[in-house]
Amino acid sequence: MKAMGLSPQAVERVSRLWGKSAARNGGRTHLLLGHLLDTAAVAGVMWDRYLSAAFRRRLDEVSGGRGRLWFMWVCGIHDCGKACPAFQAMDAAEAAPVLAAGLRWGRLPTDRRKMWRHDVAGAALLKPRLVAEWGSGEAAGWVWPLVAGHHGVFPSVRGIEPPHREVQGRGAAWDEVQRAVVDVFTRAVGFEDLADVRPVGALRKAEQLALSGLIVMADWIASDSRQFLGLAEADLVSFDGSRRRAEVAWDRLGLRGGWRDLPLPRDRLEPLTGRLGVTPRASQRELLERAWSMPVPGLLIVEAPMGEGKTKAALAAAEVLAARFGFDGVFVAMPTQATSDPMYEQVLQWVRTFDPELESQVALLHGRRRFNSWWRAIWEGRPRPDGAADGCGCEDGGTDPTVAYDDFGAIDEDAGYGMQPTEAPAGAGSLPGADGPAHWFLGNKRGLLTAFAVGTVDHLLHAATRTRHVMLRFAGLAGKVVVVDEVHAADIYMRQFLVEALRWLGQAGVPVVLLSATLPPAQRQLFVNAYLSGVQGTADVDQLVPKPAGYPCVTVAYGVGGRAVAETSREAVPSWRESAPVKLSWLPDTDTDGTRVAEAVRDAVADGGVALVVVNQVARAQAIYDELRGNGFDGELHLLHARLCAAPRADRTAKCLRLMGPQAGENRPYRMVVIATQLAEQSFDVDADVLITDLVPTDLLLQRIGRLHRHSGTGRPDAHRAPRVLVTGVAGGRNGVPRFLGASEAIYGRWSLLRSAALVTETAGRLPTAGVQDSLPGRAWSIPADVPVLVARAYGSDEVCPAGWQEAEALEQWQAKEAKREEKATEFLLCRQREWASPTLEGLHYAGSRVPATEEQLDALVRDGDPTVEAVIVRRAPGGYRAYDGTWLGAHGEVDDDEVTDRLMGGTIRLPAKLTAAAQAELRPLPGWADRPWLQYQLALVLEEDGTTPLGKHRVSYDDVLGLVEHQ
Repeated sequence: MKAMGLSPQAVERVSRLWGKSAARNGGRTHLLLGHLLDTAAVAGVMWDRYLSAAFRRRLDEVSGGRGRLWFMWVCGIHDCGKACPAFQAMDAAEAAPVLAAGLRWGRLPTDRRKMWRHDVAGAALLKPRLVAEWGSGEAAGWVWPLVAGHHGVFPSVRGIEPPHREVQGRGAAWDEVQRAVVDVFTRAVGFEDLADVRPVGALRKAEQLALSGLIVMADWIASDSRQFLGLAEADLVSFDGSRRRAEVAWDRLGLRGGWRDLPLPRDRLEPLTGRLGVTPRASQRELLERAWSMPVPGLLIVEAPMGEGKTKAALAAAEVLAARFGFDGVFVAMPTQATSDPMYEQVLQWVRTFDPELESQVALLHGRRRFNSWWRAIWEGRPRPDGAADGCGCEDGGTDPTVAYDDFGAIDEDAGYGMQPTEAPAGAGSLPGADGPAHWFLGNKRGLLTAFAVGTVDHLLHAATRTRHVMLRFAGLAGKVVVVDEVHAADIYMRQFLVEALRWLGQAGVPVVLLSATLPPAQRQLFVNAYLSGVQGTADVDQLVPKPAGYPCVTVAYGVGGRAVAETSREAVPSWRESAPVKLSWLPDTDTDGTRVAEAVRDAVADGGVALVVVNQVARAQAIYDELRGNGFDGELHLLHARLCAAPRADRTAKCLRLMGPQAGENRPYRMVVIATQLAEQSFDVDADVLITDLVPTDLLLQRIGRLHRHSGTGRPDAHRAPRVLVTGVAGGRNGVPRFLGASEAIYGRWSLLRSAALVTETAGRLPTAGVQDSLPGRAWSIPADVPVLVARAYGSDEVCPAGWQEAEALEQWQAKEAKREEKATEFLLCRQREWASPTLEGLHYAGSRVPATEEQLDALVRDGDPTVEAVIVRRAPGGYRAYDGTWLGAHGEVDDDEVTDRLMGGTIRLPAKLTAAAQAELRPLPGWADRPWLQYQLALVLEEDGTTPLGKHRVSYDDVLGLVEHQ
């Protein structure tokens, strides 16, 4: 500071400004300049060891080749607004030296709504200087929001106007010290002066959002007082010292990136043949060829039959795209938690082929990951499922549990702006020298920052919501290749967020691979237009996708030279197996008692075979199972639905996969029936000889048919040589108009069910009334050849229903309902459509931010429908409580160790939506859970000694076989 010619008074004043108070920083004051330099130093380490090559390249482009230096500056300057009275007065003990140095302030507002936050204060003091010294309002216009938004919300330009001068600092002394903080920091980092920092170009808005998230990441790391001890004397502050501190902190936390400059595969098919051990099918070859030939990152949409190997092909394509364009990891989004677990294990195996140490950088992002044995082994330092060594690299699997855990390394000065501390996950933290996972990434909102991640599609959709700290989620996506499986599963409400995410990813130049077996053409066009609208930076893009030559097919979309390109398969690509006729017949039945379906099941497997029964209602599934069990079914019998506790549900799913999955072999039973709900609809890799299914919309019906005769080489009884489907859950009514299960119509709507029934009628014949014998099948569906035609007809504009079915009326009602759901979603989208082309993040949170208190509330933003809650089944016993499996807990539900916690959490169950209000009003955690991080917020559903309990107007019980049962 002296070398820069600052006056002694200015040096003294800058040297007294505090950034972290002793009271909230481990007992040691940390000077403001020290924190700014610490953050810049962390940014330097992130550049060297975390940022993707693609993003480093973009920062080099906008900074004239000085990307690393510029990144350090923009990260470090974030807290310059703490050099104002509103912040310096927050702690009386810290304020005393500041006042003594000659910096004064008058009365400051005490109303929290009028308090002047240091994030907007930083933008207010920086913006006019950037305009003046850069000579460009345009250049300054995209940089100041990065400072204003570093606590999670981007204000409008009006939002950075101080309510009065007192809060920002009035007089020459404050003007001088604020200029000095910026200038000293800028010089210390390595620039000559502020003018020297001026970028030569601008990042696009989506790239700015990613950069903002990286700024927050650097700030949170540098705010950890356990890694960055406070420095209260200016003589101790230096950039060299901060760099040493940052390197040590990075290593102690176990942080790292992903591939780090992944080399190109030696052979164009090597990602499939060598890494994944796959003999490439024609559709897989085409996807890989598209990944090699795209001139720039873009969107790839893969449409191929169930069992085609889309996911493995997508991983191979991700390797090619990452190597060609400089991306550092992958995020794989699955439709449900249940489908995420097997995908996590598949990605683990894949990542190990690059480097065994990378497995510790694969995160499973959903609330039940605790029950995944591989995740527990790697992230909690437990024995591997296959008996391998400890995957944590430390003796006790984590840090001392008595160490206080602060979610963001924050102090109260920051906590007021959304940085509330939370409990650490079990085994959180990394020990010095540990080479295990970086538990820092498991903190709230950080999961996507892990190099490789598998989770539900919700995590992708969260990055398209107008929520606080959305930039962290987007930063986690921007350096990766994004793969979305079963993309057709998103309904119209979720689709709004998916489309919004595709816009942002397109503008950020992120490669995206969408996978589907049953994608309507209109959705294919919608996704292409969304991605290209991001690439083009405009809201109105309509780039016609040519009709694919066949099925499977691959569609690509990208922008090059200012031109939008959309291409699709020009030649028909054969599927891995020839199409086969699938015969459909009606089984008219709309009763929930299960009797009619149970009779058909017995007939279907009378001479052996494996039957899969998929119905749309839990009570119906329970009734069918009960009827078969009660009348002495001779064979394997299994029940799968969403109202089973977590542990038995996982066990049953695993057993079904073992008995009728691709590796079943001789374990495949002679006679077996699996009765399931929609859980068996997708990503359930089983092979049934015969399918009995409730009627659902055509694309979902085809998904269910995808579980039929799925694997080549499966031995089948003679009666099941040809695949056969019985369609139930519907019956002919007056004048032949279909009558549907009430649950089906409530879930899917009448119009889509009518069109599905009409298409089935074309092959199964007229829909009989309930109790009438099954109709004789006519022309069969050819699967998979007919899949795209059937889906296109189901969602097209041509009428398919017979006269008298009142299709037009049903369509009108469906469209009105869908329009309301679409409009509801727009309230929470990250950006209003007409503002999509805005060049900066200024005012992004135009209507404030949604601040969900829990992950469930965040999920509720992106999934329409009635909210649901989870509870843990507990049984009351003499003298205390037992877990659902009988494990003793204690007089107040006390849990002594992790093993008991695991057994207890195995009883987690999601309650029906109609019980949500009662559960939230009546259920509480048990008193003995107060000091257990995994349990202290879990609701306990306590069953009395008779096995039941009242819940609102209902009485429920839990049967070890049937699951949660509602009693009238």
